[in-house]
Amino acid sequence: MTLPVNFDSVGLDGILADWLCALREQGVEAVLVLGPDPLGGRDQRDVLAVHPPRLLGPAQALAESLDFGAGWRDSDAPLVAWQDISKSAFEQSSRWRRLWLAHGYQTLVRVAFSLPAGRAFECFMFSPRAFADRSEAAALAWSAFNVWPMLRRSIAEQRVALSPRELESLNLAFEGLTARETAQRMDCSERTVNYHLANAMAKLQTDNKLAAVQRACWIGLI
Repeated sequence: MTLPVNFDSVGLDGILADWLCALREQGVEAVLVLGPDPLGGRDQRDVLAVHPPRLLGPAQALAESLDFGAGWRDSDAPLVAWQDISKSAFEQSSRWRRLWLAHGYQTLVRVAFSLPAGRAFECFMFSPRAFADRSEAAALAWSAFNVWPMLRRSIAEQRVALSPRELESLNLAFEGLTARETAQRMDCSERTVNYHLANAMAKLQTDNKLAAVQRACWIGLI
């Protein structure tokens, strides 16, 4: 099991701690970020970040379940979900629900950030109390949308360290540019572009440009 990236990043953990501090007034006491496993199938998710760290077990159980995730997205379900865990019909059969309830959490709000090829990042916010109405969940969703750009960038940079030129080459490939066109845009030789792309492919553990671009998207680099 790969540990969440915030466990080894003071900066990222600080972002999560500050966000959680801001959410406490709304009753939130835990946050979790799941993302696609770049080396796995579309149903496989990684725990990218969880705070506080003691909730890694329940977080991993949710990531390993089929709840939310690909099946949820395929059903055209909403990007924002509000759920009372204690009243869920699946409480008795779902391990992650039992674990979160055992830690004293009753309600979750989940916000999805869609990615290509049916993947998504998922932010979960957990509260030990029941929410009175949808307005409370809506306020939490708004908070997640506001913090997400900074949070996504920090997570991505911790997962794979690409140089600025490697990242620029991938971004231009994502736009559909050939190596020759990329070289013209970057004011360098085609050979240099291919060198940067090869380095990026190695770091992303792929053997072709298309797969590298796709994996970079799933990690949050593009």
